[in-house]
Amino acid sequence: MDIPATPTEPTDPFASADIPDIPQAPPQPSTPSSASTTSSTLPDDDVAAINQLGEVYRAFKDEIGKVIIGQEEVIEQLAICLFARGHALLMGVPGLAKTLLVSSVAETLDLSFNRIQFTPDLMPADITGTDIIQETDAGHREFEFIKGPVFANLVLADEINRAPAKTQSAMLEAMQENMVTVLGKTYTLDKPFFVLATQNPIEQEGTYPLPEAQLDRFMFLINVDYPSHEEELRIARETTGVAKSALKHILHGQQVIDFQQLVRRMPVPDHIYDYAVEIVRKTRPGTKAAAEWIDEYIAWGAGPRAVQYLILGAKARAALNGSYMARLEDIEAVARPVLTHRVLTNFAAESQGMTAAKVIDRLVEEMRED
Repeated sequence: MDIPATPTEPTDPFASADIPDIPQAPPQPSTPSSASTTSSTLPDDDVAAINQLGEVYRAFKDEIGKVIIGQEEVIEQLAICLFARGHALLMGVPGLAKTLLVSSVAETLDLSFNRIQFTPDLMPADITGTDIIQETDAGHREFEFIKGPVFANLVLADEINRAPAKTQSAMLEAMQENMVTVLGKTYTLDKPFFVLATQNPIEQEGTYPLPEAQLDRFMFLINVDYPSHEEELRIARETTGVAKSALKHILHGQQVIDFQQLVRRMPVPDHIYDYAVEIVRKTRPGTKAAAEWIDEYIAWGAGPRAVQYLILGAKARAALNGSYMARLEDIEAVARPVLTHRVLTNFAAESQGMTAAKVIDRLVEEMRED
């Protein structure tokens, strides 16, 4: 004899005997993007796919160059982070077109884009979203989740160090887990997902600096410097006239994901793995691998995540430049943006003007001589 199954009551953190007329609606899963449901768009041959990525990257730079003058290294590092499936922390003074650069990248790749201006009174719900009570057509009231600005493919977290730690952590959970938790419920973010956070290196009053553990979640620290004399002349001539036409879409979301998977399949010679491990271990004071001058200037070295990002950055840079395997020049090129924010200098270094970037440059030079 068949016994009908007894229906189980769903667990509901909002259910209460005090408010029986406000039933909790089941959580609405985030709408999957077309990128997550489409089959691969790349050729079956990885060599042909790398050639295609190189062509796409050149077209991407040409398209970005229509609105961003100069900053070639910044654009390359942004592309490396994007195709390596990492996040970036941008450091630069105001007025260097950081927001325009990120929005232009989103437009060129046909990805959704949101900008979050971090302030001291910003709350986690302002980023992730929250549940609000809505009245249905039938006259019932129920909770509905309203998505926050973090639900986008590219998110610019402007001046992330302006917000307190609890608000920063909401963004960092999204970066690490590709999901957000709101009132005990988890919502998955659409892919691809890329966070670009900025910090103002000038103003420090009223800020909440990111701890080293949180800085470690960013793949790259990208320094945006002033343009050259020639570039600034072009800015004066070309950006003060009529508005330019919209940028062309070079890629869409599924193609970005496919290229990210292609980068992961890039072969890496053993000596590149050895290089990544060796240079990271050299940053750790008080160890056998570290040089004497490291003990003099460094208070804390980089962790194992730096090794992972060095390899991924070398893979992505090699693929973008049309190489079929990671090379020594690739890992040397990504050493500074990967390691600078993971190496903590001490007072002796600061008093002598020895910055973390100079430490990394010296390590790279010494390893090249060896």
